[in-house]
Amino acid sequence: MRVVVVSDTHIPDFARGLPAALLPALRRADLVLHAGDVTSAAVLEELAGFAQVQVALGNGDGPEVAAWGTAPVVDLRLEDVAVAMIHDSGPGRGREGRLRRRFPDADLVVFGHSHIPIDHQAGPLRLLNPGSPTWKRRQPWPTYATVEVSGSKLRTRIVELRG
Repeated sequence: MRVVVVSDTHIPDFARGLPAALLPALRRADLVLHAGDVTSAAVLEELAGFAQVQVALGNGDGPEVAAWGTAPVVDLRLEDVAVAMIHDSGPGRGREGRLRRRFPDADLVVFGHSHIPIDHQAGPLRLLNPGSPTWKRRQPWPTYATVEVSGSKLRTRIVELRG
């Protein structure tokens, strides 16, 4: 299973649309995870044209995005991998332990909010923040993430959208 993970698209507030460089990955995706701060349901509709979409409600998402079917916490299974998704994981200090306690059965926790890409294995738990494909803030490049799942195995990768 191929999953594209995005967060903090902030369209149309900080970007006009999804970057063209993201589209090839979306065309190959079996699932899209959006970790919140979509800010426009039209973005979710566009993503749904590529694959099924699961989305966590971000602090910048209004009623239009909430009505699309978001939830503050999304729990799902990708084959044999338990996934939890939330927008804001809190401060960096103590994050690993805090997320392990909050999602004790998760193999992968996806989050956003900071726009800082993170791909970190913390014992049996993998922490993944895709960054933002549209608003890099202080990062060198906009980013998104991919997750490949096969049974109970997962492979994650942060992808930089250069140029």
